[in-house]
Amino acid sequence: MDYSRFLSKISAARQSNPLRLTNELAKMMSSLIMLGGGMPNADYFPIKTASITLVDGTTIEIGEELMKIALQYGASEGIQELVSWLEDLQMKIHDPPTAKYAPENGQMKICITVGSQDGLSKVFDMLINPGDNILIDEPNFTGTLIGLRPLDCNIISIPSDENGIIPKSLKDILLRWRPGNSHKLNSKTPKFLYTVPNGGNPSGSSLTAERKKEIYQLAQEHNFLIIEDDPYYFLQFDKTKAPSFLSLDVDGRVIRCDSFSKVISSGFRIGFVTGPAPLIDKIIVHTQVSTMQTSTFMQVLLLQLLNKWGQRGFLDHADRVATLYRKQRDALLAAADKWLKGLAEWYTPKAGLFLWIKIKGISDTHEMITKKALEKGVVLIPGRGFMIDSSKPSPYIRASFSFASPDQMDQGFQRLAELIREETK
Repeated sequence: MDYSRFLSKISAARQSNPLRLTNELAKMMSSLIMLGGGMPNADYFPIKTASITLVDGTTIEIGEELMKIALQYGASEGIQELVSWLEDLQMKIHDPPTAKYAPENGQMKICITVGSQDGLSKVFDMLINPGDNILIDEPNFTGTLIGLRPLDCNIISIPSDENGIIPKSLKDILLRWRPGNSHKLNSKTPKFLYTVPNGGNPSGSSLTAERKKEIYQLAQEHNFLIIEDDPYYFLQFDKTKAPSFLSLDVDGRVIRCDSFSKVISSGFRIGFVTGPAPLIDKIIVHTQVSTMQTSTFMQVLLLQLLNKWGQRGFLDHADRVATLYRKQRDALLAAADKWLKGLAEWYTPKAGLFLWIKIKGISDTHEMITKKALEKGVVLIPGRGFMIDSSKPSPYIRASFSFASPDQMDQGFQRLAELIREETK
C-alpha cells in the first residue's frame, strides 16, 4: 500500500530524533564506551531493588541490575523484551496475515504507548489534516470525540445497533465518493473508519464476524484505514471470540490499539499499537518528541509479571476477569429487569463494562441525570456527551457494572425508576 495519502502534513514533516536510544543500540550497550549519550549514571539513582507481592502471595523481584534498566531511559518504541512478548501474543490471538510481509509492504509492527489513549491520540495526529473526512459509529467514547473535535476534521456518523456498525449504512454513505479517486494523494474520500469492535463505550455493542468481513471489504474498495480500538477484547463474555480486524488484514490497512487497563491495571498506563510498519514508525517518531517513552519501570514490572505467568497464564487470568465482569453484568441486567421494565429499553452487552439505556418518554436525560439523579445518590452518565453533536438532546444514559455491588445496582436502579416516574408523570 501507498501510505503517503494517509499521513497528515505534521506527521509527514516529522524527523526522527538521532539522540533517542533505540533497541538496536540498547543491545550493544554492554560492549560500548558511552561518550555520546545524555543518559544519567544509573549508579546514582536512589532506588536499589523492589519486591512486589501478587494477590496469590507470590512475589516479583526486581534486583539491582534490572532496577538500573527500569530507572533508565529506554527506546521510544518500548523495551525490546516486552515488544517481543506482545508480538508473540498478537500472533497467538490474531495471527495477522501481515506478520511476514516486508516492512515497506505493511509488515506488522508494535510500539508501546502511555496507555491506549496515548496511542490513539498519536494515530489521530499522524492521519488527520484539517478538512479530512473520517468515519465513526455513534454513540462513541467521549475521550475519542473530545480528541477529534479540535482537529477540524469532518466527523461522519455511521449508524450502528447492538451488533455494531451496520455495513449497509456504511456502504450507502461511501457512495458519496468515487472509489476510483480514493488512491489519489489529495483525495477527500474518508481516510479511516474508527470503531471499538467489542463492548463499545457507551453502547456495549459488539461487531459480528460477518459484519467485520463486510466492513473490511468496503475498506479495500474505498481505500480507507481501519482503526480498531479494542480495550475490551479480553472482556468478551462468550467463550468464542469474534475474529479481529487485524486477523483479516491482508493489505496492511488496520491500526489496532490494545490496553492492559481493564485486565491488569489502569494505573500502569501501558498500551500498545499494532499496525503496518510505515505507520507505526511515524508513531514512534511522534513519541520521540512528546512523551519520549512509556515508563521503563512500569514496562519492566509488566514484563516480569507476564514472564512469571507465561502466555497461557496471562490468558487464563484475562478469562477469570471476564468471568467476574460477566457476573457483574448479569447482576445489573437483573436490576434493570426488576425496576426499569416499561420505563426503558436496553440490550444485553456481549462484552465491556457498560449498559446503554434508552429512557422512554424523556427526550433528553442530561438535567435528570446530572442533577436529580445525583441528588438521589446515583451516578450515571447522560447520553448527550457520547454524540458527535453533544448539544443535541439524547434520551440515553450509560450505566457501568464494573464497580458497584449487586445490592448497590439494585438500589441505584430502584432510585432511577422513581426518578423516571417523577419526570414523566
